[in-house]
Amino acid sequence: MAVRFISDRWTAQKGAGALVLALFCVLAIALMQRAGWLDGPNIGLMGQAGIVRGGGFGRYITPLMQLASGVGDTVGRFALLAMTLSILLSGKRRADALWLALMMAGGTALNLILKQIFAAPRPDLLPHLDIVHSFSFPSGHAAGNMMMFGALALLAGRRSGYWAAGVMIALIGVSRVWLGVHWPSDVAAGWIEGLGWLALCRVWLPARRG
Repeated sequence: MAVRFISDRWTAQKGAGALVLALFCVLAIALMQRAGWLDGPNIGLMGQAGIVRGGGFGRYITPLMQLASGVGDTVGRFALLAMTLSILLSGKRRADALWLALMMAGGTALNLILKQIFAAPRPDLLPHLDIVHSFSFPSGHAAGNMMMFGALALLAGRRSGYWAAGVMIALIGVSRVWLGVHWPSDVAAGWIEGLGWLALCRVWLPARRG
């Protein structure tokens, strides 16, 4: 049976609307962050992470957070992408592979553009436990892994896949705050950005074969 695509006027409008809403929310978070309205929750949450990571139990959590951050960084994410594309192509799921590759390429470009637009510095509340050189807002880890693991869940089409994706997305996002390289609002904006892009790209998700 030929592959059909989920694309009609209503779903296309819905996907575009979701992305516009997501970008509006990202802009709102950026403006509130620059105005200092988010200083309380940002400093409070990162400060608590600093207290815990500086305690005796923190030495057990920090390696886990560094591992999660490493899995979710650009190298780890694109290694996972390459492996997934190989599996899809070997399973004759070429349309799925093309959709995934284009979705990730476009989403990565979108995050890089947003980072340059907002040009937000990294937080300096805690010593950084990761090497970072790019701007902070919105978090590339949060956005990229919302797209990557969200897409894998969509392609798998199983409830367990959505739960597993949610755990990985949350863990990677939290790890960036724990390591001191992102404010919580950076991570929240990245999640929203990634979800909006994924909602748009879902319009062209290949339909499952019957």
